[in-house]
Amino acid sequence: MLEFPADFPIKIMGRMHADFAKTIIGLLEAFNAEFDPKCVEMRSSRAGNYIGLTVTIRAFSQSHLDDIYSCLSRHPMVLVVL
Repeated sequence: MLEFPADFPIKIMGRMHADFAKTIIGLLEAFNAEFDPKCVEMRSSRAGNYIGLTVTIRAFSQSHLDDIYSCLSRHPMVLVVL
């Protein structure tokens, strides 16, 4: 079980797009104004068709974390959220 608030790593994957990271960062900032974009790690696939982001977010409750996952999962640019 997590104790909140908690720093929580999330991996977000999508097709390569110039605005992917900027879009995801904007979504995360909407959930936490203190989100630091400098903590985003980006990695492209070998062929360059996909991009993966690893971010660490501060979750204040289980419902807050669930809302973040739900928002990310529903976004049309996102293929997978782990």
